[in-house]
Amino acid sequence: MYISEITLTNFRGFNNKTTIQFKEGINVIIGHNNSGKSTIIKALELLFETGITKRLTIDDFNKNVNIDDLKENPPKVTINAKLIKSSDEGEYSDELATVATWLTKLEKSYEAQLTYEFFLPERELKHYKQVMNDIKSTDNYWHELENNFLRKYVYKLYVGNPDHKTIVDSDTLKRFDFQFLNAIRDVERDMFSGKNILLREVIDFFMDYDIKTSESDPEVIKLKIMGKKKKFNELSQKIIQSLKDRMDTGKTHILNYASETGAIYENLKPDFEGIISDTDLYSILRLIVTDKTGISIPADHNGLGYNNLLYISLLLAKMQKNASEEYLGSNSKVFSILAIEEPEAHLHPSMQYKFLKFLNKNKENEVNQIFITSHSPNITAAVELDDLIVLSNESGDINIAYPGKVFSNSDEDKISKNYVKRFIDVTKADIFFSRGIIFVEGISEQIVIPEFAKFLNMDLIDSHISVINLGGRYFEHFLKLFDRNQNEYAINKKIACITDLDPVRKLKSEDGETDTSWKKCLPLFLNCDKENYDYKTHSNTLIDKNDYSENIQLFSQNKGCGCTFEYELILSNPKAKELVTDSVSNSNEIKRLMDLLDKEDIDSFINKLRNGKYKEEIQKLDYPKFDSEYESKKHILAGRYLNSVKKGAVAQEISYVISETKISELKMPKYIRDAITWIYPTQ
Repeated sequence: MYISEITLTNFRGFNNKTTIQFKEGINVIIGHNNSGKSTIIKALELLFETGITKRLTIDDFNKNVNIDDLKENPPKVTINAKLIKSSDEGEYSDELATVATWLTKLEKSYEAQLTYEFFLPERELKHYKQVMNDIKSTDNYWHELENNFLRKYVYKLYVGNPDHKTIVDSDTLKRFDFQFLNAIRDVERDMFSGKNILLREVIDFFMDYDIKTSESDPEVIKLKIMGKKKKFNELSQKIIQSLKDRMDTGKTHILNYASETGAIYENLKPDFEGIISDTDLYSILRLIVTDKTGISIPADHNGLGYNNLLYISLLLAKMQKNASEEYLGSNSKVFSILAIEEPEAHLHPSMQYKFLKFLNKNKENEVNQIFITSHSPNITAAVELDDLIVLSNESGDINIAYPGKVFSNSDEDKISKNYVKRFIDVTKADIFFSRGIIFVEGISEQIVIPEFAKFLNMDLIDSHISVINLGGRYFEHFLKLFDRNQNEYAINKKIACITDLDPVRKLKSEDGETDTSWKKCLPLFLNCDKENYDYKTHSNTLIDKNDYSENIQLFSQNKGCGCTFEYELILSNPKAKELVTDSVSNSNEIKRLMDLLDKEDIDSFINKLRNGKYKEEIQKLDYPKFDSEYESKKHILAGRYLNSVKKGAVAQEISYVISETKISELKMPKYIRDAITWIYPTQ
C-alpha cells in the first residue's frame, strides 16, 4: 500500500481543490520559498499523526476568497488522501486488512480514502450569517472569524467516501507510523542518552537482537531472553550486595540521624535495598562514536550535520521496532511514513548525497513511503526524475509538475529523459527552482546575457531567472519538461530559448543531386551561387517549430541576414572598438575597418581586407548585397569579426566591457533584448 495522492482544498496556499500525486518509495518535493512544500507535509501530518493537535489556526485557511462567498459559507479546510495497492503487495496483506473500512474500490487493485475536515458545525451557521452579513472588509471578516467563531470549529477524520461521514476508528489510525523531522530541530536533545525516549526505545528493541533474529519460534526466543535476564539479575544482586557491604558501617551513622529526628518509630527503621534490571541501566548509556584510531568521542562533540544523520538512523531503527509484530503484537505499525523537511539545513553538500543514498537503501526495509521537501540543488541532482514533484507559486496559484511523467515510453522520449538526467547536475538543477529560464546554446550567451540585462536595469538574479547553457542545440530534450500543450504534468514557468540561425550551404553534384555535407555559410554568401550550391537561411530546426505552449518563446536573428551572437553583436555595434578585445585575432584589421565604414566605398573597403580566402570570396560577389552599401560593409565587418573570435575567452572580455559600461551607446542585438524583456517579470 502507498499514498498515491493527496487533495488539498482551502488549506494555506492551496485555494482551489488541488491534487498532488505521489509514488511508492521516495517523493522529493522541491520548489522556491512559499511554494507550498511544507503545507503538503503538514497535511500528511494532520491525516496520519495521532499525537498532535489537529485544530487549525486562522492562518491555516486560504484567504484568497471573495468576501461575498465567505458571508454565504464559512471557510472549510479539506484534506483527502487516497491509498492504493502497492505493486508487490500480497492479495490479503496486513495493509489491506488495516484499511478494510476505508475502501472506496473493492477490486484487487483496491483504493482507500482518509479525509480530514475542519469546519464550522451546521448549528452555528445561522448566527454566523447574521454576524458576517454586516462585515464590509476582508480584514474585518477574518478578525471576526478568529475572535468569535474559530473556537467553535471542529475537526473530523472520515474514512471511505467522505460523503458518508464515517468516522475513523482511532485504533486503526494508530497502525500508521508517521515520523516527521522539521527543518528546525534539536536532534541532540533526543538521542545522546538512554534517559531520552528515542535512544531508550531503540536500545530496548535491539537488546538481544541476535536471539530475536536467529530464532523463529516465539517461545524459544522468550525462554532465551528470560534466561539472559535471570543471569543479569543474579549478577546485579552481587553488585548490590557489594554496595551494601561497603555501606554497612556508614549506614549506622546515617541512621543515627534518623533516630534523633524521630524517623525510627515503633521498631520501624530505614535500611537500604535495591534491584537493578537491564532496562534500569539504559539511563546510564550514552551514544558515542569511535574514530579510525579507536578513540571514543561523545556524540555531542560531533558536528550538527553528522548528528542529524545519526538521529535519522536511530529514527529508522525506531520505525523498525514499531513495525515488529513479535515485539509489539497487535500494537505494531503496518504502514510507516517518514517526512523530512529541508535536510540540507544541517548537511554539507557531500553529506546530502550520502543521506539520499542511505534513504534509498533503507526505504524498502524500514519505511513504506518517504517524503522530503527541499530547495537544494544537491538533493535534486541526487534523485531520479521520477522522484521529483516541482511546486511553483505564480500570483498566488500553486502549480504542480512531475518531471518524470512528461516523458513517454517512446524511444525518442527515452533518449530525451536520459539526456536530461545526465545533464542535471548540481549546477544545472536551477531549471526546477528558478522562476524563469533562458536556455542558450553556448558559453558566450550564458556569460553576456546577465550583463545585458543589467544594462537594461533588469537583474536576472534578483528576479530568480537562470541562464542555462545547454552546450549545443539540445533544446528539444528540455522543452518537454515545460511544454504544457504536450503534457499536463509539465512545469509551468516562462522559458526563453535564445538560439542562432547558423545559415548553411552545400555543393551540388554534377548529376543534379546534392552532396550530403552542409557547411556553415555567412549571410554574405547566401544564394550567391545557386547553380553550384543549395542554401538554407538557417540550419536550426527549432526555428520552424511554433506549436509550443505560450510559456515557451523562441528568439533568434532575422532570417537572411542573421548568423550567430558574435556576428549580430558587431552588426548592432559596428564602430564599438571596445568589443575588439585582447582575445580577438586580426584586431588591428577589424578596428581599421570600423574606422573606414563611413569613409570608403564598398570596393575600397573590401580592398582593405587582409588577403586570403575570405577576401577572395567577397570579391566574387555583386554589391550591394543588402539594402545599402553601408549594410553590406557592416556584414563584411561582422564576418571578419566572427572568424576572429575564440568564443569563451571573448565572451568573458565582452561581459567585462558591458559591466564596466565602457561602451557609451551599446546597442543590444534585438532578439536578445526581446528575450530579456519578455521573460523579465513586470511586477
